[in-house]
Amino acid sequence: MVPAQAQQVVTRQSLLPADEEPSAFSRTTRDNQLTSPDATFTVDASRLSADRLRYIGAATRRIARGLDLDEIVMGLCRATVPTFSDAILVYLRDPLPVGDERPTGPLVLRLSRTDHRPADSEADGAFMPLVQLEPTELDVVATQLYEVRPGSAFAEVLRGVRPVFTNTPATRAALLELLGKNVECRVPPGQRAILAPLRGRRRVIGTALFLRDPERRAFEDDDLLVAAQLATHSALGIDKTALDGRQALIAGELQRRMLPETLPRCTGVRLASRYLPAAETARVGGDWYDAIPLPGSRVALVVGDVMGHDMTSAALMGQLRTTAQTLAGLDLPPHEVLHALDEQAQRLGTDYIATCLYAVYDPVSHHITIANAGHPPPVLLHLGGRAEVLRVPSGAPIGVGGVDFEAVSLDAPAGATLLLYTDGLVESRLRDVWTGIEQLREKLTAVAQLTGPDHPPPLEALCDEVLDMLGPGDRDDDIALLAARFDGIAPRDVAYWFLEPEETAPGRARRLARGVLARWGMEELTDSLELLVSEVVTNAVRYASRPVTLRLLRTDVLRCEVGDDVPQLPRLRQARATDEGGRGLYLVNRLARRWGATRLSTGKVVWFELDR
Repeated sequence: MVPAQAQQVVTRQSLLPADEEPSAFSRTTRDNQLTSPDATFTVDASRLSADRLRYIGAATRRIARGLDLDEIVMGLCRATVPTFSDAILVYLRDPLPVGDERPTGPLVLRLSRTDHRPADSEADGAFMPLVQLEPTELDVVATQLYEVRPGSAFAEVLRGVRPVFTNTPATRAALLELLGKNVECRVPPGQRAILAPLRGRRRVIGTALFLRDPERRAFEDDDLLVAAQLATHSALGIDKTALDGRQALIAGELQRRMLPETLPRCTGVRLASRYLPAAETARVGGDWYDAIPLPGSRVALVVGDVMGHDMTSAALMGQLRTTAQTLAGLDLPPHEVLHALDEQAQRLGTDYIATCLYAVYDPVSHHITIANAGHPPPVLLHLGGRAEVLRVPSGAPIGVGGVDFEAVSLDAPAGATLLLYTDGLVESRLRDVWTGIEQLREKLTAVAQLTGPDHPPPLEALCDEVLDMLGPGDRDDDIALLAARFDGIAPRDVAYWFLEPEETAPGRARRLARGVLARWGMEELTDSLELLVSEVVTNAVRYASRPVTLRLLRTDVLRCEVGDDVPQLPRLRQARATDEGGRGLYLVNRLARRWGATRLSTGKVVWFELDR
């Protein structure tokens, strides 16, 4: 017959997780110690303390392996059941507070996860799990949502922060408030339930309930320390995960806000774009693209990539994109734009590196001018189906400093498609960048063959086909893609003149415009065009010292552009009844479909469009 003290040792369940049970030698030694009950009790008490320490170390390591909220909570449950308790319920704030923000409204706890040891007996009076895990067996007895009332018994437990047994009237009342009075018969009496508040860095973010069934030894006082360690590590992990998730969400939203919501409608070119974040959702990159209308019906095409994956990269991307838009408004050559971006990056910091490709397309001359700062080269898909990797000097990345950038001018034939992209499309841990570029070229050629040599593939479908070349392991980085289909403007649809800044210039402009409309078969627009051309040219020659330019473009709309050497932009205002002038732009604003003015390095251009 085994003494009672020895029985206590034999029936004690080890506190160690299954993968960290004592060795066979330790178990044999422990069994041999039963020959001396008094000595066994003393030695086993010390072993119990050592087991607790080893269990806490193993459990906290398991909790720390969690990378998100669900994994941390699941780690707590798996490390607890059945080693430390037979069942666990984890309640978390709804919503979870993040960082230093102050929660608003009442404190509401939501049942986040439960776990339990399978019941050995279904007989009446046996310990029953409060909540089953499988949805098909869902038997929700515990409260899913619980609003903590100020001054209640449960609120006092949370205020105390420390784990407590539920064997006192106050703590028993707190337990019943949390679970509901209909579960009173399912909670074992005595020290078989521990309520452990989960306190993060700033505040309590939830609570964990540990339960043991009547057939198992009740919790001891030292188990409160174990519960405190489990609760502390879990709460700090949840707090950090929530904060990291919020930061990633903010950075991702920041990045999306800094990208263009829609692409502009530009004369002589059609545009399409795609943006895909990295497969690892927590990573935020600095990829961007842009299309900026320029004077003379031109358009600037920009794509760039800031090194790194964090909020700093996203913020720097926004600064560089804004700087590029400002420089484009000055109508600087592409290599000058990159030089100014390089200077701006150096002013922002010495550790900021970015690649960028800046191109300007002119639909009248059917040329494109490109400058590159360490970016992957663009690919031009010709109308006949041939895909060509353009030879553009790569240059040094932005932020290096002390380097010159070179611009090249290339033919941009009508029907051709230019693809600008970031390295996430062509480079991954499974392939180098030049292999990816060659695969992109082959993909474009294959897509073009499906539509035939005389019909370019639809632009939106082409972007989707390009992204389909990505494999499961190719989403290491963000991907920005900008596609431009060159339609161009035929020479017969362009009329261009120089007008001396004389009083006769408005009358000559009216006659020239009337003659062009007659040649184009657009006489119905003669009255409107003559009136608006007269007003805009009059404003230009009033202050100009050099010849004024007048250009008419016939596309899906009729566009008129008047340029002069005065940098001051016109301003729309309401003329008074006694004013002799000041109504020109008012008429333009009322009669034109769209209008605008752009400052150039040599002056400005005022333009307007009329519906055909």
